Amino acid sequence: MRRYLPEPSAQVAGFRYFNVYGAGEQHKGRMASVAFHHFHQFRGEGKVKLFGPYGGYGGGEQKRDFIWVNDLVDVKLWFFDRPEVSGIFNLGSGRAQPFNDVACAVVNTLRVLDGLESLPLSKLVDNGLIEYVEFPKALVGKYQCHTQADLGRLRAVGCDHIFSDVGAGVRTYVNYLNGNGV
Repeated sequence: MRRYLPEPSAQVAGFRYFNVYGAGEQHKGRMASVAFHHFHQFRGEGKVKLFGPYGGYGGGEQKRDFIWVNDLVDVKLWFFDRPEVSGIFNLGSGRAQPFNDVACAVVNTLRVLDGLESLPLSKLVDNGLIEYVEFPKALVGKYQCHTQADLGRLRAVGCDHIFSDVGAGVRTYVNYLNGNGV
């Protein structure tokens, strides 16, 4: 785009999405978010399964930059209101969080909805509500254990949106999934 349109006459904004989760993703099937799959796994099996140790990371400690779709909408609306801003931008939360955080948020939100108390990760594992499975041999050498968006360009153009952490975003999403029978 920069080569073909070095001086655009209208806004040109490209976005690189990190690990998006949120309402309306059920059509993605197996490509739906981790939060979506954890919700259904817990409702169906009574536990969430995570990868065990791999790549120097402990069980469930591999990290991704998870971003709630509502935050993406807010950032896109920010760009809509500023047609003079163009460029290519990373859209993630800017922080890498372990899969354990997603699993804990899903399980504890569902526990609270079922009238039970939230538990720390260690108790969720001890009670068999989170289980670590052997890392798949087919993914060895092909799996990224850590992703995190660099928000430098986004911040440089003045977008100071505060992104939801996994706990808050996933809790809201799980409540949505639970209430909509998805």
